[in-house]
Amino acid sequence: MIKNRFIFIAAVLVVIIPFLSSLLTFYTDWLFFVETGFTSVFTTTLTAKVGAGLFSGILLLVFALINLHYANRATFSPKNVFFEGGNIYRIQRDEAVRLAGPLSILASVVLALLVARWGAVQWQNLLLFMNSVTVGTSDPVMGKDLGFYLFSMPLLEYAKGFAGFMVLAVTALVAGVYYVRGGITVTESGASLDPRVRRHLAVLVGIFSLTVAAGFYLDGFRLLLSGSSGFPGAGYADVNARLLTYRILAVVTPVAGIMLAAGLWKGNWRLALLPPVLVAAVYGVGIMAYPVLLQKFKVAPNELALETPYIENSIKFTRFGYDLDKIETIPFDADLKLTAADIANNDATIRNIRLWDHAPLLKTYSQLQQIRTYYKFFDVDNDRYLVNGQYTQVMLSPRELSYNDLPSRNWINERLIFTHGNGLTFGPVSRITKEGLPEFFVKDIPPVSLADIKVKRPEIYYGELSNEYVIVKTKVPEFSYPTATGNINTTYGGKGGVPLDSVLRKALFAARFRTEKILLSSDITGESRILYNRNISERVKAAAPFLRFDGDPYLVVADNGTLKWIIDAYTYSDRLPYAKPLAGGINYMRNPVKAVVDAYDGTLDFYVSDPGDVMIKVYGRIFPKLFKPLSAMPEDLRRHIRYPHQLLQVQAAMFATYHMTDPKVFYNKENLWEVPVLGEERMEPYYTIMKLPGQKKEEYILLLPFTPSKRDNLAAWLTARCDGENYGKLLAYTFPRDRLIYGPKQIDARINQDSHISQQLTLWSQRGSQVIRGSMLVIPIEKSLLYVQPLFLAAADKAGLPELRRVIVAFGDEVVMEETLELALQRVFGGRKATVGVAAAAPAALKASSADLAKEAMSIFERATNLQRQGDWAGYGEELRKLQQVLKQLAQ
Repeated sequence: MIKNRFIFIAAVLVVIIPFLSSLLTFYTDWLFFVETGFTSVFTTTLTAKVGAGLFSGILLLVFALINLHYANRATFSPKNVFFEGGNIYRIQRDEAVRLAGPLSILASVVLALLVARWGAVQWQNLLLFMNSVTVGTSDPVMGKDLGFYLFSMPLLEYAKGFAGFMVLAVTALVAGVYYVRGGITVTESGASLDPRVRRHLAVLVGIFSLTVAAGFYLDGFRLLLSGSSGFPGAGYADVNARLLTYRILAVVTPVAGIMLAAGLWKGNWRLALLPPVLVAAVYGVGIMAYPVLLQKFKVAPNELALETPYIENSIKFTRFGYDLDKIETIPFDADLKLTAADIANNDATIRNIRLWDHAPLLKTYSQLQQIRTYYKFFDVDNDRYLVNGQYTQVMLSPRELSYNDLPSRNWINERLIFTHGNGLTFGPVSRITKEGLPEFFVKDIPPVSLADIKVKRPEIYYGELSNEYVIVKTKVPEFSYPTATGNINTTYGGKGGVPLDSVLRKALFAARFRTEKILLSSDITGESRILYNRNISERVKAAAPFLRFDGDPYLVVADNGTLKWIIDAYTYSDRLPYAKPLAGGINYMRNPVKAVVDAYDGTLDFYVSDPGDVMIKVYGRIFPKLFKPLSAMPEDLRRHIRYPHQLLQVQAAMFATYHMTDPKVFYNKENLWEVPVLGEERMEPYYTIMKLPGQKKEEYILLLPFTPSKRDNLAAWLTARCDGENYGKLLAYTFPRDRLIYGPKQIDARINQDSHISQQLTLWSQRGSQVIRGSMLVIPIEKSLLYVQPLFLAAADKAGLPELRRVIVAFGDEVVMEETLELALQRVFGGRKATVGVAAAAPAALKASSADLAKEAMSIFERATNLQRQGDWAGYGEELRKLQQVLKQLAQ
């Protein structure tokens, strides 16, 4: 008796504890949506989960109970036993029969609960199905609108899988009951079924055949998603063999199921076994054997002719899936006629060539501006600002609080005192000090501005490194920032978080975060607020779980001095016919949403930047209060939206192949491109400010070059525009194929082969220093290409401070290395005269009076003499080269 009670209590606890935990999470999640103002998202999602889960669970339970009702009512002769067991066995049989009913019902309930959870996961597919729209484009084989594949097919596949599982599970359950009750007996001579059992199972088999037929029907549509040809989607053999077979099977299978059911009903095993054998034969011949023979003997010898329509489909829908149709292709007839005047006319482009690489700059920022060990620069972001009236590309990094590096890690420090990061470091991409260190527009704590960018609210409560939760407005002062004489404290004044204004809420959050301290702490008052979901990536995912978010959020300084995070969000699908999938199966991708998170109070906003995306149209119908038009975004933030680096990478990977729109060219891979490889890694897109060909002013763009497949010369460069009305426009500039245009790898080889540069790099590497070669940038200027690569020096140990010591510039056959970009350009273009019809004005960096040149020559001579005395012959040779260039200018 005691043992039974213990088992009962344990069973109750097993059910109640997970239920209470789910209820707790449910309530605290609800409070999060109340805080952010998106309660409609929560209720819509919850309704869909509950509806899908209840429907699935109740349907299975009702179906199971109906079948079990007939199975448990049936009585069978006592002679139907498993084996001879005498009187002892009959007692066991009677007990099993008594338990069969309750246990089978309990099993049905458990199955229903499991299926309900499975169904609840389908909430997104259900909402997409209920709010679906037509795309306006049909697939070329079935004639179905693409909306069927994107919005209806996922739910139909779930329904088919659910129905098949339900019938099989209930059949197994019913068979078990019949076995226990004696309706199914197993002897040494085989199994025996009572006629009533056969008839019952016959009905279930007939129902199951319908689910199999539905599967074959959907398999016909799946052919357009996968297929077996050498390109995405269905090919000739798929359409003319497999698709026809699936259609036949979708009709034949229910008939075969009826015949199988009839055979079972009558006990005619030959009639029962013949239909499945016939279906299997049709499947084996039509799906496996015949398509292979058709491919080998008809398609392979005439592949281009027969597969051309299907290759056209693949090209068309892959370009649609990744929005490649909007890429405008423009010929770029590159030349080597760039002059000093052209450099002058593109002064803004030159000023904004990025010399600071992300990794070295992050390390340098950490050494110079981390201030305290518990602060950390997690990432460096690239953006553009109007700084002192000049359009300037900048690098910036938020100074966040690293909880792993706190001097004393305890609950009060982590949750009540150290609650936020402070400010950011902000500077131009190309300017350096005499020591090879970056210049700053904003630095230090509290933020000191050396330009007209002001940070008035530097606290970062929500960021990329933020811990799980903190509690603000307590009796304990919050740490704000350190000074030379002590620490400055602060009190949170924002509206973020949830008030802890009752004992019940304290208890709930104590249970949620598994700490009794929230409930017992005397420092928490009725005005205290708990800030959770503080990691910005997790925060936006919690509010919009149906979107995918970019892995590189970036911080923006608004005009009012507050800090805002901008995160790009993507819609996606793996159901677009004929589109080539990515590694994860996705074959449709757009970036229609810009999420904005306030770094101080966690306010969330979702702005639609691409209202033409069909997926966001449906999500807009599902969650009408979640999204705002881009026009509603404040103007100062709109100036900082940028085309996502991740999206252009994906599009470039596809465009490298799918820029070929002629099926014959595509089939022969005559003009296949690839992203250049430097070292062991492929080049990544990079942001820059430059004047695009044919444009009158510089703009902020994202750029990536292409080379021909297995070749190193340049084939094209792809750019995404980011500013104003031109945002999102993609341009592909293609180079002539009849002459050599140096690619990044070829320029890299020329740098390595330059005796002076290689000698200098070798010398630096032998003196306990580490030479870091920065990114190779291809900068189009006018109709020419300029290659720029920075060189960093750092101590070989982990504490090394990267310093930007040299800049390599390559143009045509010339490769030079100088201390600054200006000097390098002067060496390359200083003596290059302007062409006829072009203004001969030169930039300030290229102009110099005779007196200035004489002073520079004397300075170089003194440095060379000092290096000679120190035995630094490589440095001595470099200074002599500089002296030669200055003397040439004096002679002109």
